[in-house]
Parts: sequence; structure tokens; C-alpha cells
Amino acid sequence: MHLNSSEFVYKNLQCLIIDEADRILDIGFEEEMKQILRILPKRRQTMLFSATLTKKTEDLVKVALKSEPLYIGLDENKEQATVEGLEQGYVVCPSDKRFLLLFTFLKKNRKKKVMVFFSSCLSVKYHHELLNYIDLPVMSIHGKQKQAKRTTTFFQFCNAESGILLCTDVAARGLDIPEVDWIVQYDPPDDPKEYIHRVGRTARGEGGSGHALLILRPEEVGFLRYLKVAKVPLQEFEFSWAKIANIQPQLEKLISKNYYLHMSAKEAYKAYVRAYDSHHLKSIFDVNTLDLIQVAKSFGFLVPPNVDLHVGSAKARPRKKGRAANYGYDGAPPKKREKSVIYRPVPVGTTDKRNRQFSH
Repeated sequence: MHLNSSEFVYKNLQCLIIDEADRILDIGFEEEMKQILRILPKRRQTMLFSATLTKKTEDLVKVALKSEPLYIGLDENKEQATVEGLEQGYVVCPSDKRFLLLFTFLKKNRKKKVMVFFSSCLSVKYHHELLNYIDLPVMSIHGKQKQAKRTTTFFQFCNAESGILLCTDVAARGLDIPEVDWIVQYDPPDDPKEYIHRVGRTARGEGGSGHALLILRPEEVGFLRYLKVAKVPLQEFEFSWAKIANIQPQLEKLISKNYYLHMSAKEAYKAYVRAYDSHHLKSIFDVNTLDLIQVAKSFGFLVPPNVDLHVGSAKARPRKKGRAANYGYDGAPPKKREKSVIYRPVPVGTTDKRNRQFSH
């Protein structure tokens, strides 16, 4: 029911609660919030909750609350932005080895409770289909699912003692999932704030503990500077690359033979490149640094599919300004490009075509 409709009675409102204020503003509802606040009775109690305090949030506080509101900060004196029981680390991994690393990690930790974050719904969908097909059971939550499906999966994962949940940032906020052992950021977040929200799904509650792994390409290591400024301590995790499962030949054969997985992988690959192109920290996450042959291999392709980047498209993800500067670094402005940038397939040499199945 709309506030402006005569059927909506709000003159007796005594208490207003604004939750996830920073998120509401991030997705562009600043003006709507101000309009609502102008309509509501002035004599009321107002409580505003926000995980982060940005300039936009402070502006909303001035409109929503009294001139001298009571401020309660739970972490204002902390030396780091994440909880103490959280062990955080990163690994530097080239694009063509990313899926091999993820597969090996999930196989080793299949008896634990793990959440894996991706940059797009289509990437979650593809990896969910692929991993289940090769007998590594996983669940998934993403924005293209119906709410009923997301709710069912959420409670299924909550009640499980172990399991793997693949998700987008739709699961990075507001979900209280008990006993999560690992948060894996397969695709890096947009900024340190999103990183903090993602890892906040583990080590919850007093005395809670958990682990977080951030996977970075060599060209993305500069993102660690932003995390350091945001008081997020990370150490480099050691991996024995000799123990990483070499399933690349089997992956490529499967994707070439299975039409359904092939089409799903193609859409996921395109979504990954487009999401990368829309990343807010352009100085670190520059689509021009992607080796598309290596990226394609991580999706099981020998030859990269075409990707048409509609820079000016209405469907393109909105670019938010000034987020990098909030963390002490000014990202270089993106170069002027044509309206459409097409990444075409590049012929590659022959590869190992041995007929082997996935091994566990």
C-alpha cells in the first residue's frame, strides 16, 4: 500500500525503524527515503541501523533523527573492521587455475560448512550445475531465483551440519547462518565494504570463529591496499600447487560434449567478463588486463566465446562514483571507449585430449 493512498493511515505512527540504511542508499533509494520521512509525523521515535557509516548515511541521519541523536557504535574503538575470531587470508592464482583451486578446496572441505561468493547469478548457476554433475554436492542462492526457492535453500543450509553454498552478494547481508567454517570469495568484491559484509557470514556471535579466503589474480593484488586502509588484516595463505587437482582435460571434454553445461558455461563466462568490466575499482580490476584465453579455460573452454560489452546499455550495472576514494586511493578514470567492445575468440593450440573422467 502506498503512503500517498487514503487507505494508508500513518498519523498514529509512534516508532520508525530504518534497517540496513547503507544498503538502502547504495541501491538508489535516497530520494524515496527522504520523501517518506517528510510525510511521516514529526513526533516519533526513530531508530536507524547501518553496518557502515558513509556520508550518505550521515545525511539520512540528519533528516530522519533529531538534531542530537544517541549514537551507539559496536566497533568504533576496534583496531580492525572484522571480528577477532576470523582468520583471513588470500591466495594469488592465475585465471586458468582458479577453478582447479576451487574444486580442490571444496573437495577437501566438503565435510565443513562453506559459502562461496561469485560476481553474477549466471556464474552461480553454472558452477552449481557443474559441481553437482561431477558429484560434488552444492546448494545455491542468487537473485534470479524465486523468493520461495531462496528461502528453502537458506533454511536447508542453516540446518545442515556441513555443506557448500554458492551465492551472489544477495547472501552477503542480513542472513544469520550458524556455524559457517569458511567464506570463499571466488570473485573479488566491489570494495572493502562488500568484503566485510561477505566475511561477516562467519565467526558470528561472541567467541565465534571462522576462516575467510580471498582469491586474487596477480593483477588484482593492489586490492590489498584498499583492505589495509579499511582495517582488514589479511595474510597470504600457502597452497601446495602440486596437490591442486589437474582436472582441466576432463573439464574441457565435459563442457565440449555436454550441450546443457556448454551453454550454461558460455553464459557464465560472458557474465563474468561483463561484471568485471563494471567493477568500481577500475585502477585494480581493469577488464583490459584479463587474459581471455586463461579466463575461458577456468570455464572449461579451449576458445573464448564472444563477449559484447555494451558500455552504454541501459541494462549495464550502474557505476557508482567515489567509492574508491573513500578508502584512500583514487582510481584512475576509465579510458573513453566505443559504445560496444567486442572480445572475439582467439585461436589456440591443441591441448591434452586424454579421455579421463573426474576423479574424487
